[in-house]
Amino acid sequence: MLKWLAACFFIGSSIFSTAQIQLEADPFAAAFFSQNITQEELKEHLTKIASPEFEGRETGSEGQEKAGRYIIKSLRQAGIEKAPQLRDYHQTLAFTILDWQHLGLRVDSSSFKHMRDFLALKEQNQNLPELQASEVIFMGYGIDDANYSDYLKADVVGKVIMIYLGEPLNEDSISYVTGTQKLSRWSSSLDLKLEAAKRHKARAVLIVDPQIKKRFSANRSRELGPSMFLKAVPAPTTPNHVFISTKVAKQIIGDQEVAFMNNLTEIREKGQGRPLPIQSQVIINQHLTRSLLYSKNIIGYLPGMDSTLQDEVIILSAHYDHLGKRGNSIFHGADDNGSGTTAVLEIMATLAEAKKEGLGPKRSVACIFFTGEEKGLLGSKYYAEHPVIPLSQTVADVNVDMIGRTDEAHQQNPNYIYVIGSNRLSTELHQINEAVNASFTHLDLDYTYNAKDDPNKFYYRSDHYNFAKHGIPSIFYFSGVHKDYHRPSDIPEKILYNKYETVAKLIFHTVWELANRSRRIIVDVKDDTNYNR
Repeated sequence: MLKWLAACFFIGSSIFSTAQIQLEADPFAAAFFSQNITQEELKEHLTKIASPEFEGRETGSEGQEKAGRYIIKSLRQAGIEKAPQLRDYHQTLAFTILDWQHLGLRVDSSSFKHMRDFLALKEQNQNLPELQASEVIFMGYGIDDANYSDYLKADVVGKVIMIYLGEPLNEDSISYVTGTQKLSRWSSSLDLKLEAAKRHKARAVLIVDPQIKKRFSANRSRELGPSMFLKAVPAPTTPNHVFISTKVAKQIIGDQEVAFMNNLTEIREKGQGRPLPIQSQVIINQHLTRSLLYSKNIIGYLPGMDSTLQDEVIILSAHYDHLGKRGNSIFHGADDNGSGTTAVLEIMATLAEAKKEGLGPKRSVACIFFTGEEKGLLGSKYYAEHPVIPLSQTVADVNVDMIGRTDEAHQQNPNYIYVIGSNRLSTELHQINEAVNASFTHLDLDYTYNAKDDPNKFYYRSDHYNFAKHGIPSIFYFSGVHKDYHRPSDIPEKILYNKYETVAKLIFHTVWELANRSRRIIVDVKDDTNYNR
């Protein structure tokens, strides 16, 4: 305590500034304890978190399990408790993993590539190691409706069929299904077409998509590797299906192009579909595995010191998973998100030290190290749906994801941090962050990615999102994407430790102020964000 009192004489004069909001937390205590956050300790933790020992921390891997044990050990050593509602420092999640072991499409002598010529979605298909067919039946639009049917006089039992998306229209854009210019559900629901194929016992469906590149873009991140889901994903009962490009369709049609075009013309002019058998050697390989995987959200808890405020909780979050290994290459994930993980450990240790001195936060602070962020924010999604601390008691989420580098736009000025989401729900949260920065850390706060029309959609891409969608004020600290992002070269040696320390201190000051204000921050912004993306 004497050390802290003495230090107050040396740090008081430079920490006051004019801001839109009055800071309430003891500025001398804040400035003193923030000195515990040092480059040296950040580097020590980060070097361990991003070490080869943890093998890139892939969700559910042994390397991630080791990283989790290291985080828990560090929390214990710092005096951070487990959450009262838990038996240990973790919340266990079960994932369903879907992965293509072999995925291929061959037409006659031509082989085609997934995500270049065709697309098959894992959760929408069954395991089909190999299907060979010497005939493909073109079935128009694959519609089987009382007003229009492509299945009249069709025998497709056990067959591979090929269909178009949408529905047939006459020259006046009148639908043959609805009899008006209004399209039917057959245009918007692929499930209807797959159910029709199932009723007629087709074995597989090839769907011609003239705009398949858009479909590639929309599904690229989840289809280039194993897909992970928080729930059981039963095998579908409808036939396997593959979206194919017009290039693949032309290869299937081959020298029957005239008959094919005549068939399409008859459908569009007369509203009469009829099956067209096409002789073509097609081999479809869809060897799909389904497995169960377990992983953990790591949760620590520091009870507040004010008996009237300690039931209100600040969440300090970072994801600790990364991309694991690809062959012999380890994706170390030093910045993504070893930097956030380590910063949270240091901030929690600093808060615990303040509490030991009798000056700890009034409100409780929980730290959560999320799993499955790289798989689609799955750890935070699960937590928000199964909260350890009731969401009604959660004041705010302060989320840390990649804070140790600079991006191309700031090569000449690393003294910055992107701030995302701070004003989406609470004016006070935004003003507090601005005020503590003006008083203590003096970083350039860049709000570029906070714009609602940000094409990168970073607001939707880290774990704070799953708190914000439940109406909890959230702030996301981020230093931007760099050339080592999602590469094995994202290593501790490339972290800018001067900048890293300053950003970690800014986050500490924001948490400190949130935890010590006399009144909980309020939600006072009408949020028009689309959370059903």
